[in-house]
Amino acid sequence: MEMVQELVSHYGYLAIFCLLALGIIGLPVPDEVLMTFVGYLASVYVLKLPLAFVVAFSGALCGMLLSYTIGRKIGKPLIHRYGKWVKLTPKRLERIEGWFHRYGMWTIVFGYFIPGVRHVTCYISGMSGVRTGQYVIFAGAGALLWSTVFILIGYFLGNIDIFSLFR
Repeated sequence: MEMVQELVSHYGYLAIFCLLALGIIGLPVPDEVLMTFVGYLASVYVLKLPLAFVVAFSGALCGMLLSYTIGRKIGKPLIHRYGKWVKLTPKRLERIEGWFHRYGMWTIVFGYFIPGVRHVTCYISGMSGVRTGQYVIFAGAGALLWSTVFILIGYFLGNIDIFSLFR
């Protein structure tokens, strides 16, 4: 987390965008902590709150679109070739796709709030052939909701005077 704080301190909005995009792809970035920290920085006027919302939303959506594209272009061949190593057989992939077509769009929206799920839903959306326009709408809604919630948590926690709570 210290490295994330340093990157945001040095590179500001660019670091927020890149870290979120890379975190959504699946790299080990503490996304929720990062968003809360961004909210805190906005509460102490280091960052501008409206711009923080736009950058966080854009970074999350960019990561989701990149993951979706990877899933769409190379996901199935990769799973068919190496899936056995992670216990993902073609039969299991079919079951996942069936479940995903039934509940998938809402999984994209609410999957943002479950670490690990948000990363997988992107790839599965691409592999399952979800239409790009439909995916963008639901991924955008999820990115907006998720980034808003965590930034506001950090923003409001940053505005609490802890010492006044103990008087």
